Amino acid sequence: MTIPLVIEGPCLGQGAVGEALLRTLPEWFGIEAAVLHYRDAMATLPTWLARSDTGTVLGFLTLKVHTPYAAEIYVMGVLPTVHRQGVGRALVQAAEASLRTQGIEYLQVKTLAPSHPDEGYARTRAFYLALGFRPLEELPQVWGAENPCWLMVKRLE
Repeated sequence: MTIPLVIEGPCLGQGAVGEALLRTLPEWFGIEAAVLHYRDAMATLPTWLARSDTGTVLGFLTLKVHTPYAAEIYVMGVLPTVHRQGVGRALVQAAEASLRTQGIEYLQVKTLAPSHPDEGYARTRAFYLALGFRPLEELPQVWGAENPCWLMVKRLE
């Protein structure tokens, strides 16, 4: 099921919005230092917002461009009450469209690896797989052995 959305972006200075939304997702963003880091990064990184028809922010996606060829979904969050209703997909599609106009060829995302038994992140990985992202490699050195990183990438065409 998809709900009516308005996608805005890219916008800068969305740290407060992002922090508030991340705090509704403690299963994914339960490390306080990480929440604050993402909030601070959103001050200068391009962010897309998904709003309901009443103006409520339902989700956001923040990008980090690494090279003229590659960017990363740096952080993304969707309110739990609207998971599986097209909000995340719409945000990724809007960001991808913007990246294509810049000539960016690859989009990456880092998430928790399947070697960590977390149901929430299993759904996250399934979401990215359904959008065409493919796993490249498990990188335990990125976030530590207790939170192994799974690097996924998608070629933008």
